[in-house]
Amino acid sequence: MAVSIVGWGHLPFGRHADRRLEDLISEVSKEALKHAGIDGKAVDGIWLGNLNGGFTPDIFASSLVSQADPNLRWKPATRLENACASGSAAIYAACDAIEAGRANIALVVGAEKMTDVSGADVTNILANCGYSNEIDSPAGGFPGIFGRIAQEYNQEWGDHSESLARIAAKNHANGVNNPWAQMRKDLGFEFCNTVSEKNPYIAQPLRKTDCSLVSDGAAALVIASSDVAKNFRRAVTFRSRAQVNDYLPLAGRRVTEFEGPARAWKAALKSASCSVNDLSFAEVHDCFTIAELLSYEAMGLALPGQAYKLLLEGVVMPDGRLPVNVSGGLKAKGHPIGATGVSMHAISAMQLCQEAGQMQLPSPTLAGVFNMGGAAVANYVSILERSH
Repeated sequence: MAVSIVGWGHLPFGRHADRRLEDLISEVSKEALKHAGIDGKAVDGIWLGNLNGGFTPDIFASSLVSQADPNLRWKPATRLENACASGSAAIYAACDAIEAGRANIALVVGAEKMTDVSGADVTNILANCGYSNEIDSPAGGFPGIFGRIAQEYNQEWGDHSESLARIAAKNHANGVNNPWAQMRKDLGFEFCNTVSEKNPYIAQPLRKTDCSLVSDGAAALVIASSDVAKNFRRAVTFRSRAQVNDYLPLAGRRVTEFEGPARAWKAALKSASCSVNDLSFAEVHDCFTIAELLSYEAMGLALPGQAYKLLLEGVVMPDGRLPVNVSGGLKAKGHPIGATGVSMHAISAMQLCQEAGQMQLPSPTLAGVFNMGGAAVANYVSILERSH
């Protein structure tokens, strides 16, 4: 049974000192229901993507969604957590329920409130998404882990710091056109490529501009079965979706090969009966710029060590053959953990429905979405197309 996105909501990402987690969840849920043209009566189940891990005291947050509409009371609600792919985990669980015939319409919400704790606490909470028994684990949590990945890539293929700076500059330029982006400022290649007081090393060779932003934010989707979706104004169908998980420990696997993401892309493209060259655009998980560079190779856009050519040739630019992260990506849009996967799917649906505003690409027909939890551990790839 095909499953379609029939409505969405999206709040601006950033620092929301005036909003609690429950405020973010309630606001975006109301927006998604209104956009789909339904109320809570029509919803058969609720799925919430939310990492938390200590960001807020609201660990048991799934039923906070019910506060958006009194008609959501008594509806089954479940919280999903799969590190930075918690949002996609919630989407896929909702899709599973619909495909199994246990629901016709699902409300999926992704939300995170990260800024109520210190920067050091954010680093520690996210570091707990790694493997606690890792021998010789890099210092500095995930910036340290991805810094080491970048070091290993550079050792094998030469220094690609300029390539990472081009990704950062591209995504910040793209973010200017995204009304929900946390940073809507074109920083330029020279700034991103230069180590300075404003752009210091965070974990060599990664500079501040190579790292995604700590954010508060929420996004939501209304998802329906194919039969029900016919009654909605718009429908963006999951032509395929794939989840591939790898080992949690880094030891014993070559993360620079991005094998988990590559397997997820291969499975999703095969199931969709298409190739990467058939895609109109892609939203990929650029928690750090090295992750986007490796994603190009995992997608099959470039051979190992050759991803830099896609930047020099303009392939992944907004006017290129396969634009990547026209939204600005996590780099400019922000990365409120639980909201990220839902946001990526929502913005892709906007593109396919010609409702992306200043971000809009000319006549896109097929989208690829890649959301990742951990260092290529939990890997989700969706292929989306508009059905009506």
